[in-house]
Amino acid sequence: MIRILALLMLPLLGLFAGTADAAPFHSDRISVEMRGSGPDVVLIPGLSSSPKVWEGSVAAVPGYRYHLVHVAGFDGAAPGANASGPVVAPVAEEIARYIREKKLNRPALVGHSLGGTWAMMIAARHPELASKVMVVDMMPYLGAMFAPPGAAPDAVRTTAEQIRTAIAGGRGEQRRQSIEQTIAAMVKTESQRAGPIAQSLASDPAVSGQAMYEIITTDLRPELANIKVPLIVLWVVPANAPVTVAQLDQFYRLSYAKAPQAVLKNIPDSYHFIMLDQPAVFARELRAFLKP
Repeated sequence: MIRILALLMLPLLGLFAGTADAAPFHSDRISVEMRGSGPDVVLIPGLSSSPKVWEGSVAAVPGYRYHLVHVAGFDGAAPGANASGPVVAPVAEEIARYIREKKLNRPALVGHSLGGTWAMMIAARHPELASKVMVVDMMPYLGAMFAPPGAAPDAVRTTAEQIRTAIAGGRGEQRRQSIEQTIAAMVKTESQRAGPIAQSLASDPAVSGQAMYEIITTDLRPELANIKVPLIVLWVVPANAPVTVAQLDQFYRLSYAKAPQAVLKNIPDSYHFIMLDQPAVFARELRAFLKP
């Protein structure tokens, strides 16, 4: 009789064993939604964005278990611990903790903009956690775009402080207009701008301002040598940028020089949100990147 009961319990035991990683993950800096099944992929949105930016990509590239990160303070999420002090490095550590606690088997990391910074931070500072990294339109040192070559760090910091103050202090109609102008330069397809605008408006200005300050002043170039896994970087020429494709290509190559395995790809006819401006192209690149 006991043996029969044991045999009957086996399927249930297997079910519980298969969901051992379903224990709740508690964080005051991020929340994570799981969707789908298959190899693990962590999707990290950018500044003042949310998992909504990945909706089309997740639908277009099935067969994976996606972990969609929502950063506290962005798109309606309460600021939590991101309300004061540093934001960028602590969030990277929380995503790393999520990967460890959920026992993910070296997931692929995909990050857009600031999300790309987080992906690089995790892969560089916790090399054992990621199997591959895709950075969507982000440089390892954004500060280089805000000061002339060879400028002292203090010059970049002063500019970053001014930008932080402007973002954090935005209110009312002036803030709305500023966000609409910013998104217009980041999303080429006019019909796709409403989502990012709404997400930015629903984000906490202080958290967004602090995060922007940190990505301008954080130089990840020396840490790129710690990333040994495949690294794909998709980039675009920003709207109205006074540079040619060839010039920006050279700049990206110099920026990622310490990661010789990096594959850099220019995506034409797109602004910053490649997944919105060129969804089919992005889905193709994501599918190829995730393929074993």
